[in-house]
Amino acid sequence: MSAPSGPAQPGTPGGAGRMVADGSAPALLDGRYRIGPVLARGGMSTVYHGTDTRLERAVAIKVMDPRMAGDQAFRTRFDREARLAARIDHPSVVAVYDRGTVPAGPLGEPSLFVVMELVDGGTLRDVLRARGALGLPAAVQTLEPVLAGLARAHRLGMVHRDVKPENVLIASSGEVKVADFGLLTAAAEAGVSHAGMILGTMAYLSPEQVVSGRADGRSDVYAAGVVLYEMLTGQPPYTADNPLSVAYRHVNEDVPPPSATVPGLPPEVDELVARATARDPEDRPVDAEHLRRELLAVADRLGLPRTGVPRPPGPPPPDDGATLPAAPRRVHADAAVRPSGTRVAPRGVHGTAVTPAGEPEALSRADLRSQRRRGRRVFALWMVLLVLLAALAGTGAWWLGSGRWTTMPVVTGMDRDRATALVAESDLAPSVTERADDEVAPDVVAEVDPAAETRVLRGSTVTLIVSTGRPTVPEAPAGSSVADVEEAVRQAGLTPVRSTTAEEFSSDVPAGAVIRTDPPAGTRLPGGSAVTLVTSSGAKPAPTPPTPEPEPDRPSGVPFVIGMSADEAEELLESKDFDVDIDRSFPFGRRDGRVVGQDPDSGSDAEPGDTITLTVL
Repeated sequence: MSAPSGPAQPGTPGGAGRMVADGSAPALLDGRYRIGPVLARGGMSTVYHGTDTRLERAVAIKVMDPRMAGDQAFRTRFDREARLAARIDHPSVVAVYDRGTVPAGPLGEPSLFVVMELVDGGTLRDVLRARGALGLPAAVQTLEPVLAGLARAHRLGMVHRDVKPENVLIASSGEVKVADFGLLTAAAEAGVSHAGMILGTMAYLSPEQVVSGRADGRSDVYAAGVVLYEMLTGQPPYTADNPLSVAYRHVNEDVPPPSATVPGLPPEVDELVARATARDPEDRPVDAEHLRRELLAVADRLGLPRTGVPRPPGPPPPDDGATLPAAPRRVHADAAVRPSGTRVAPRGVHGTAVTPAGEPEALSRADLRSQRRRGRRVFALWMVLLVLLAALAGTGAWWLGSGRWTTMPVVTGMDRDRATALVAESDLAPSVTERADDEVAPDVVAEVDPAAETRVLRGSTVTLIVSTGRPTVPEAPAGSSVADVEEAVRQAGLTPVRSTTAEEFSSDVPAGAVIRTDPPAGTRLPGGSAVTLVTSSGAKPAPTPPTPEPEPDRPSGVPFVIGMSADEAEELLESKDFDVDIDRSFPFGRRDGRVVGQDPDSGSDAEPGDTITLTVL
């Protein structure tokens, strides 16, 4: 969006002293923002001094032209660009606080508004008008914060598209801020065009913007290079009444070195301007941060002193209307008549007006002023009509040629948010698909369709395949069917495996259903790795009681133990389940003697538990 023409710009209260409010009653937007006096007017918007009644702070309120706000495409783009601009948090960028809709009322027809930081000062255009060319140290000090603010936007994937002195605000404290991020994009993408926007912007458009409408960070670099040229020389490199002539020269001519206009500028400065304004984007610094580093490196090599940023001039006295030259007064019949037959009108700023005698009486000052005003209005209307016709013809030719097309940006390797913002910036609709990838970090674009640098119709949907990192073993709730878990594992990029050895008894999970996976759910594995499904074989059966072993057959007779020691005989008989009674009453009987007799005798019938008496000597 072009900055409003006039002595003050968006977010700049410097024009308050020379602009007058429209006399409407104070309005309260969204029940919060009180509208104050007009700060600036332009072809696309009007900027008001406002007050945020909730936070009790002064703000700048930009109200868009209702004719633009009535376009649904513009409303959609405006809302998107305002939200993106609000994400830029940098001291060299005018902060965007809020956006909303202006209802029909004191401000006119329904429209859109955006609430911005109020900067107390003026614009770089005000400085250039007042001072002309700036010295090299002052130009460097002014451009460096502009590039810093643009660099922050470029890191977020945003492009300004309308860098020019009107959009560079300079506070009375010397702070430099960039304004109007994304509003030209909203107007251009919605097909809205104004003659003022074309004339004000064309002097700073990069060749690729003129030819194809494409823009990236290098397009802002080009515009910044043109602004540097203008600060050094006092005028842009190309000027013409017809914006198409300016556009043609941007496309077909190299920006001349500033030293051709200002002799004595170091060759390093010419080289820097030439690199920033190269017609081929590939020959420029890739973004504002790289140009900023080159600018500071040149300043260091040249040993430039650190000077203050030039301040905007104070507001001039109010203008009470158009300034007109003095006009001849009406000459009455009693005017002095020279002998030669001529009469002389009083002197004016153009000298003495001599009118032959007998000609019609001269016009009064009021009549002449009225005619001049009428002539200026007719001339202005014709000029506006010619500019609009040229703009429409150029826009139609551009659209029928390359205007319908845009280029798929290079977003592979970017994070999801930055990639989608850059795709939307290229007038394409991003569609995100997630997919596991062993080599690409999570939430980073791994692949795009169509391929980068491919020509695509504007508004087309493009696919961004975003990595989720290495595949993760999916959840497999106990009791899930084998088919369901196998499908989930395949969808995760892994290989399901079933094995008869991977079965477990379970009283809770039916036989044949999945108990769990091995490795467990949530484990990250290389793509295609095997995941074993552990299934249930049903409840564990109750144990079978053991079958008692048959008692070994024992001889029913009493064994022969005579001659054995008492202990051996006793042990043998007890192993046959007989009770033993040892008789040592025989004379000379000993405890460790030998058996000399047994009762009953060996071979006798006896039952387990019967007593066998042994006589020991």
